[in-house]
This record gives sequence, C-alpha cells and structure tokens, in this order.
Amino acid sequence: MGSAVSLRTDFDGEKLRLLARQTKDANQARRLLALASIYDGGSRSNAARLGSVTLQIVRDWVVRFNARGPDGLINGKAPGKSSLLNDDQRSALALAIERGPTPYLDGVVRWRLCDLAQWLWEEFRISVSVQTLGREVRALGYRKLSARPRHYAQDADAAEAFKKTSPPLSRKSPRGPPKVK
Repeated sequence: MGSAVSLRTDFDGEKLRLLARQTKDANQARRLLALASIYDGGSRSNAARLGSVTLQIVRDWVVRFNARGPDGLINGKAPGKSSLLNDDQRSALALAIERGPTPYLDGVVRWRLCDLAQWLWEEFRISVSVQTLGREVRALGYRKLSARPRHYAQDADAAEAFKKTSPPLSRKSPRGPPKVK
C-alpha cells in the first residue's frame, strides 16, 4: 500500500474553512472542508466520510488542490470531442459556400448540406455528418436560406393578371354624431 499524498504547506485548516465560507460553489466548499479536516490532523477516511465520497476521490482532490490550489476543486467543464474541421478547412468551406457550386464539377446547382459533406470528403477526405456540418456552417455565420422555387414555364404576365387588386380607398366618414336637419 502506498503512502498518502501530502497536502500543500502554504495553506492550513483555518484558511480552507475561511475559503469554504466565502465560496458560492457548494461542491468546492464541501471539498475544502474535507481537506481542512486533513490539515487539522484528521484521517483521510474521516475526510472521505465528511465529503460523502471514497478515499480515491479524496486523493484526487488532494492532487488537484496541490496542483492548482483552491480553484482546482471547482468542477470544470468537460472539454468534449474536438472539432472535425481545422481552421484551414473551415476557411476553405466558407470560400466554397461563398463561391457557390460549379454545376459541371460539383454536379449540383445549389449547395445543400449533404452536397457540402460530399465536397468535404472529396477535398479533405473527412467524413462529416449532415447534423455536424449544419452546426459548423451555422458557426461560420451562414443560415439556411434558399430562393423560393419557381417553375421554369411560369408566365409572368398571366401571374400579374391573376393577382387580386385591393378595392379603391374610400373617403373617411366625418367624426362625431350624424347631423340632424
């Protein structure tokens, strides 16, 4: 069995209790109080009981506290999966969107997300789902806008003749009660 990791020497139990009172983060306060009990000579088992965790988690807290101080005991945001596209690929994608497709090369007359995903595969050999590509395109500042479809044989003159016209504006009636003669 290994020896316990020692705590930093620049803090003591009283300082940690003061920090626990001042913090707005309940989890950080609980962790600080557990470490304060270790500073005051308590066992790690008692600190684990005080923090409602296991000994391994107390050890993790000690390691984080030694490395980053009290701020190391705040829950951080998980980094998540890294992006599939780097900055050069994003700029190439933005340029392709601005330029638009070349019908004889790309086989389409307007970009759809599935077409852009195919373009990314052909250019960079990166397989991107339509949903992920939609988030990337939206992050680049583009929105899904498309022109209203128009039939190729539509007659503009017939459409203009078919439009309804508003009735002519009538004069407003005078205000007040009607005049009696």
